[in-house]
Formats: sequence, C-alpha cells, structure tokens
Amino acid sequence: MKSPIRLAVTAILMLLCVWMVWQWFFCRFYVPPGQMAVIISKEGKPLPSGQILASKGQKGIRADVLAEGRHFLNPVTFEHRIVPVTTIPAGKVGIVTSKVGTDLPPGEFLAGPGQKGVWRGVLGPGSYRFNPYGYEITITDAISIPVGYVGVVTSLAGDRAPEGAFAGAGQKGIRADVLQPGLYYVNPKEFKIDVLEVGVNQVSMLGKAGSAVITKGKITSQNSAIDALQFKVLEQQALQREEYARQTDNTVVTQNAAAGSSLDSLRRSLDQKRDEHSEKDSAAPAARAPMPQQGHDLSQLAKDAVANSVNAFVINQFVEFPSRDGFDISLDMTVEFELEPDKLAMVYRDYGDLPAVVDKVILPQILSVSRLKGSAYRAVDFIVGEGREKFQTDLTETLRKSLASRNLVVSNAIIRHVNVPAQILEPIQQASVAQEQDLTNQEKQNTARKQAELNTEQGLIEQRGAEVAQETAKLRAEIKAGQEKEVAEIQAGTLQKVAEIDMQTALLRAEKSRKLGKARAESIQLVEGEKARGQVLKTQALGDAAAFNLAEFATALNPDVKIRIIHAGPGTLWTDLENATLAELGGAEALKTNKAK
Repeated sequence: MKSPIRLAVTAILMLLCVWMVWQWFFCRFYVPPGQMAVIISKEGKPLPSGQILASKGQKGIRADVLAEGRHFLNPVTFEHRIVPVTTIPAGKVGIVTSKVGTDLPPGEFLAGPGQKGVWRGVLGPGSYRFNPYGYEITITDAISIPVGYVGVVTSLAGDRAPEGAFAGAGQKGIRADVLQPGLYYVNPKEFKIDVLEVGVNQVSMLGKAGSAVITKGKITSQNSAIDALQFKVLEQQALQREEYARQTDNTVVTQNAAAGSSLDSLRRSLDQKRDEHSEKDSAAPAARAPMPQQGHDLSQLAKDAVANSVNAFVINQFVEFPSRDGFDISLDMTVEFELEPDKLAMVYRDYGDLPAVVDKVILPQILSVSRLKGSAYRAVDFIVGEGREKFQTDLTETLRKSLASRNLVVSNAIIRHVNVPAQILEPIQQASVAQEQDLTNQEKQNTARKQAELNTEQGLIEQRGAEVAQETAKLRAEIKAGQEKEVAEIQAGTLQKVAEIDMQTALLRAEKSRKLGKARAESIQLVEGEKARGQVLKTQALGDAAAFNLAEFATALNPDVKIRIIHAGPGTLWTDLENATLAELGGAEALKTNKAK
C-alpha cells in the first residue's frame, strides 16, 4: 500500500498537468501584429447606468485592451475580440471623441482628461490602442501651409475675446500670431486655419468691362514641399472664396469662371490619380513599394494646382468721373497692393479674406480717390502723356497714404487706358498727331544733319587713317634702317675684337715657342755639359784616358758574350773549341765536362 505522501504528490502532479493542458489548449490565444484584443467579462457586478466600459470586477466590455502577443484568459468567464489598432499615417491627425467620462460643463464642447466629448489634443502619425467601444477616432488631414502663404488662426473654443481685440489663451476669436509655411497638427474643432497670400496682389479696373483681382495664387510655386495637403488647403481657400462670391451681390464680386473650371479640372485629376493608385494597391498588395511615385504624382498635381488656380474675381464696377472741363472720363487701371505678414492677422480680423478686403476697402478707395483726383484734371490731361503721368503719380501717392492706415501697402497704380468722349478725342488726337508729325519732321532734319556731320567725320577719320598709315610706314623704315646699322656696327666691332684677340693669341704662341726653344737649348747645354764634366771626372778618377776607354768598353760590352779558354798543354791556347775534335780530350764525356765548366 502506497504512503499518503506519495499519493498526495501524485495528485498534485496530475492536477498540475490538467491545469497546464487547460491553460495551453483552452485559455491561450494570440493577438497578431497590428491588432489588439478587446476583453468582455461574462461575470461580475452589472454596470451602473450610463457607464460603457467595465473595470475589474464588473461585467461587460473591459476598458483596457491587450496588445500583440500571447495571452491566457478563462473562456468560461471572459470573451475576446480581435480588432485592428488605429494607425494614423503621415500628414494626418486623429481627432478623439471619448464616449466615457464626466459630462462637459454647459457651453463647452471640447473635452479634457476624464471628460466625455471631443478631446482638445490630437493624435499625430503613429499606431494607437484605443478601445473602439469607448473612443471614436476620426482621421483627417493636417494643415500644410504652402510657401508664399501664412495661416491665420481662429480659436473656436473659450470665452469670446473683446470686440476689436485679438484672442488670447483660452479665448475665442482671431489670434495675433500667424502660422508660417509648414506642416501643423491642429484640431480643426478647436482652431480654424485660413491661408492668405503674402506679397504683391493686383486689382485691375477694366472700365465698363469689369474688374479682376489677381492674387499670388497665380504665381508658380517652385518649392518641392508643396504636396497634396497644400493642394487641399488651397482648394479649401478657393471654395471659401466661391462661397463668398455667391453670397455677395453679383454687381460687386463674382468668381472668375476660368479659375473655377481650372480648379475643378485639377481636382478631378487628383481624384483620378488617387483612384488609379487605389486600384493598383488592391490588385497587387505585394507591389506597394512604388508608393513614393504616388506621392510624387500628388505633389506634382499640387504644384500644378498652385500654378494654374488663378484666384480671380470679376467686379462689375468701373472708374468714371467728370473732368474739370465737364467731360465724362472712364479709366482702366491696375493697382498693386501687398499684405504684410506681421499685419495680416489684423487685416483678416478687421475685413476678412482677400476678396472681402478688396470688396470692403480697396475697391471703394480706388473709386473714391480716382473720382476725387480725376475731377481736378482736364480731359486733355488724360490723353497727353505728361498730364496722364502726373495723374497716375498723384493717384498712387493718395492711395498709398489712404490704405496705409488700413494696414495695406500700395506698390503702384498704373493707368492702362482712358476713355474720353469722341467729340474731344478726335481733335486732340489730330492735334497730337500733327504735333508728333512736326516733331518727326524735325527729327528727320536733325537726323539728316547728323548724317552729313557723320559723313564728314567719317571722311576725316579715313584721311587721318591714311596719314597715320604713312607715318607708320615711315617710322617702320627708319626703325628698320637704324636696326640694320646697329647690327652692322656690332658685327664689325665683333670682327675687330676677334682679329685683335687672334693677334694677341699669335704673339703669345710665338713667345711661348721662343721661350720653349730657349729652355730646351739651355737644358741640352746643361745636360751635355754635365755629361762632359762627368766624363772628365771619370777620366781623372781612372788615372788616364786608356783606362777610361777600357772601362767604357767594358761597360758597353754585350753581357751575352762568352769567352771559354781551354788549356790543352804547354805552349797551346785554344779559344774556339766549338768545332774541335774531342778525341784528344778523352772522349765525349770529357768534352761535356769541359762544357759544363
């Protein structure tokens, strides 16, 4: 029989194995990447009235979600649902609407931490795990302000700012600071951003044909940062101005149809590009690498939009006034004005967008100043150049001073065309033509006189040229002769110097030969004299001349000469034994012995 301890250990091991099997095969689940798990508790206390998400110990949808990875939950008491995380791409913002929390105070529509409603803060690009049962995230575009524009910020939340003042922190209204070109992640529920052109714009008064406002939107932008977001911003600006044009009396402002059609065509092109890329992405999910090409196409479309969307407005007004002499005058003019960045928020606060500025400020000033200044000139002054230029300068200065108090800078006012009554235009034109014809004839006479003077001067120039050529040839000949003379003199001097050197060389050589001969003679004399003296000394040393001769003979004798003397007996001396017979000497052996001796 087994012991109780062994039974207890066995039971514990079996229970552990059962628990592990239960956990691994029944409680385990996996959340893939880019997903999250919403947990639903099947037991616990019921939720109070108005509560959506459950906390620990309550029954219902749990507030916390589980991230990617492996998790273990009891399927009896819990249920899970796999949902995707919220991903906000680049250039987008996420607006969070909270369904949980305390209710907002009366008059407030933006929620803070722990409150129910639209959050003030926004979510930038990235991935977020918000429980979809408690939070709703709306993805919208960020605000991208193109180069050449600024953004005017209007706060939509808070207490209303005092009349005529900018809104501060926590106040509703237009703020003094403007946004420079760039990308901004703002909550459109909290702030409204309006883009306005910075720089020179034009108001063209086209007489009875109407007027046009050509703004900076006509200028082609070369900045590579303009993309589809900037196109949308400019598109929104154009829509707002179209709405303003519809709400305004058509005799004052109407939208230019050409600009509207251009904007619509670009809008359709942008939508078509998006549809093409959407179809490609859905057909081939693996081929999503060329997405930068999509961005490039949208960016190019945005550039085309800025280049081609002309924010032009036709104003059915014209400049007409009586001249000082009672004739009706109408003008075609162009006024260039500028909105400075540091004063743009003030202009927008006081008057509104650019069409409203033109409608409320610039156009009335142009009409008023043109009539006021034009009535001080005669009709002929608008036809003759000097009077017209004076009126244009006077009009520009007056408009510049008048609009400077309204924070607008006038660069120039150009008079393009003046319509005057025909009954005075024709005589003035004929008189002007006659005057110009007279001036033309005078100029022709002056031209003929100048031509004659020119011909005379040309003849003098040619004559002087010939004289200069002769003088030049003469100087060249003189210079050449002088150079040849100097060369000949130098050559003669050189030959003379060479002859003198040769003569001195010959003298030196003769002196050398004489001295060498004398030296040789003296040396021979000294040598031979010493030799003779040596002979005398030798003779004296030997005693007499005969001894000296014998000594000399012996000295001069050839050392190879040999004398053999053989004594053969008494009374006989043989000196030549080479051919002698050796018998008498005792045979050949005796002869060899004697030869050896």
